[in-house]
Amino acid sequence: MSKLPAKRAAIALAAAATAAAAALSLTFVTDASASAPAPGTARTATALPSVSGSPEGAFTRIADFYGSYIDAVYDGDGKTADQLRAFYLSKPLQQELRQWEEANHANGVLRAQNVPLQWKVASTGSGTGKTNATVTLTWGGGDTTEIHVQADLKTRKITSIKD
Repeated sequence: MSKLPAKRAAIALAAAATAAAAALSLTFVTDASASAPAPGTARTATALPSVSGSPEGAFTRIADFYGSYIDAVYDGDGKTADQLRAFYLSKPLQQELRQWEEANHANGVLRAQNVPLQWKVASTGSGTGKTNATVTLTWGGGDTTEIHVQADLKTRKITSIKD
């Protein structure tokens, strides 16, 4: 077996080191779920969160409103919270909430004095020109409350918020 000249050996060693470094960096970049599954098992992907909706759907409007409204109240942005109320809520409901808030000294949309840390909106069906949803609010201690919300299918305005 002939010996490689020193220069040729150095080039081969450098190429091998570069390939090893590239393979190592690829390992750090790929997700752990990208590794080969054990024989006889399927690879499972971790689902990333997603949100979807439509400006035409009254149910989506309920979810959009609660998400945006809670963000605004959490951030202390009263002007934006008021603008969201004006846009998403029917005029009669806005008046009803003002009266409720005066009597209860709390936020009528959230039915509380605090701001929830999480929210979830679930459809409870549609009928007679209305769509219904339950909004579940999760508070700092892990307690939850439910609010029943109704929106008009034609105008897409929220028309009712009840405990």
